[in-house]
Amino acid sequence: MQPMSAPRLNPFLEVLEQGPLLFDGAMGSLLYDRGVFHTRNYDELNLSQPALVRSVHREYLEAGAQILETNTFGANRVALTRHGHVERLAEINCAAVELARKEADGRAYVAGAVGPTGVRFNVASASERREASTALAEQIELLAAAEVDLLILETFGIILEMEAAIEAARAIAPNLPIVAQMVFDADGNVDGPLSAAEVAKRLAAAGAHIIGANCGIGPAELYDVALNMLSAGVPVSIQPNAGFPSLIDNRTIYVANPEHFGVFARRMLKSGVQLVGGCCGTTPEHTRTMLGAVRMCGGADVKLRNLAVAVPDQVRARRPPTVYPEAQAQVALTERSRLGARIASGQFAVSVELTAPAGTDDSALLKRIRTLTSAGVDIINIADGPRASARMGNLAACTRAQALTGVEPILHVCARDRNYLGLIAHLLAAHSLGIRDLVMITGDPPKMGDYPFATPVYDVDSIGLLGMASALNAGFDPAGKEIDGHTEFVLATGAEPAASDYERELRRIEDKAAAGAELIMTQPVYDPQVLDRFLTDIAPLDIPVMVGILPLASHRNAEFLHNEVPGMQIPDEYRDRMAKVGSGPPARAEGIKIAQEALAAVKDRVQGVYIMPPFNRVESALSVLDVVSNRWQPAPTPSPGGALFERPDEPNQPGNA
Repeated sequence: MQPMSAPRLNPFLEVLEQGPLLFDGAMGSLLYDRGVFHTRNYDELNLSQPALVRSVHREYLEAGAQILETNTFGANRVALTRHGHVERLAEINCAAVELARKEADGRAYVAGAVGPTGVRFNVASASERREASTALAEQIELLAAAEVDLLILETFGIILEMEAAIEAARAIAPNLPIVAQMVFDADGNVDGPLSAAEVAKRLAAAGAHIIGANCGIGPAELYDVALNMLSAGVPVSIQPNAGFPSLIDNRTIYVANPEHFGVFARRMLKSGVQLVGGCCGTTPEHTRTMLGAVRMCGGADVKLRNLAVAVPDQVRARRPPTVYPEAQAQVALTERSRLGARIASGQFAVSVELTAPAGTDDSALLKRIRTLTSAGVDIINIADGPRASARMGNLAACTRAQALTGVEPILHVCARDRNYLGLIAHLLAAHSLGIRDLVMITGDPPKMGDYPFATPVYDVDSIGLLGMASALNAGFDPAGKEIDGHTEFVLATGAEPAASDYERELRRIEDKAAAGAELIMTQPVYDPQVLDRFLTDIAPLDIPVMVGILPLASHRNAEFLHNEVPGMQIPDEYRDRMAKVGSGPPARAEGIKIAQEALAAVKDRVQGVYIMPPFNRVESALSVLDVVSNRWQPAPTPSPGGALFERPDEPNQPGNA
């Protein structure tokens, strides 16, 4: 067998380094749902019903899949012999690649799917293992000759067989990336006693470029498997079933909600997994919800070589809008807003985050703001549907707050709910209404809130939003056309100093800086060493940082934030202290004390702080700020243009509301 030439596409692994990619979902269970009985051989359908197979590829492509797997899971000599189709082995594999390639049409990668032979390598004789290994090598050679872009060895339950398949792939097609995915049991093991970490180490040692798991169990169970496989230091791919199967009216049904897969995908990607997709029971709807998560997490562009249609529309929309090197903001930072003036002059800035009302009555919000301004706080954040909750639009809340209290609002702009055109309109409207400070966020998926059926948009992520607003500041729309006038936004962005995939977080911060970010506002940080590492690593970017501080409300709240919220780490010491006080007023008091300690430890290394008081308890926020009052005195007479916290020997800085 002769090694095959390199694939037609740009190197797959190089593209993967740019960001996560999305596999398609199940082929077999979808064909079954369309009337193909289990007694049929699904691989042979490539010849007898090619239109049906191609229609499945088409639906996954339209749903946003960037990698289409060929319908060849059982197209090896051993498996086809059991169905009487072995004489058509080459035809079946070649036809499968052609069907996927024609449907992809330069808009997605084609992965040659190879499944196990069915030979039990751990108990089979030497001759049986040789026969199976030869069958795997034969199929891999056929797929490579048909010019697939990568190989996916999937649903292997015995690691010895997987290692044989990897060895064959490396010998036959050394230029093809290899994805090696095992089936894990409910305890997170393979082949009896092998843990996910042990499996990961062996797959990487065998030569797989990407390792992972598929089938067998659902998203929740595979999450723990993924975390353990990440220890091997190579990219990880996870493709779970749509939950556990049930037999209903003699049909195999998978009951996991597609929206759940969007949440799963986001959680996986935030943890460091680089490829996600679906297995048995998943449909194009599952793929569509995962696409939103891939977009949110900075999904890579699929750039194909020498093809007329280089990038699918879904992928093209994820590219950050052009940031023109010659197009600088037309107004200096110090002149755009109070916040801009403080940041530009090196003053310590303070803001408090509040949520918009859940109905039409904003009197409670305005009362809280007046409490803050009377204490000298004249800048607030208003979140945009945090935790995917349904609330008054924060643009309206910000506009009323500014007009009725003189406070300067920082408007959170979320990519979740508006398409590209809607985001441009939203930004221009905000500027027209006098909003000058923005923090760009990607946004929580709807599944996290009370309306899981709501559709996320995610045409761009936070990087794309920054590029869009930066262009508007320079007097251009994101397409490069000059607009009437220009905006004067101060552009802030979020960061997770405790991100599980820390290197990816740093790369995204670099991208955000290139897209126009002028201020970083972090997730809540409790460990000064975590913040020190982050500040040291981003120092070359020369972007000021406001640290986020969130007073803990209870022991349960502390455990939830530590275990369930990506990018949050609460030291054991603090969680133990919260456990001793439990809940209620003693817990809130302890939470404020912990927040004060966290702020005191870092206040001299940051440009400012923004407090996120639980349940909008502004008194808690003011208590936390006591630790900076010795150095930064609140203005004695707050006014719409007054200073927030001043050096005792410096005059107030005029604002530009």
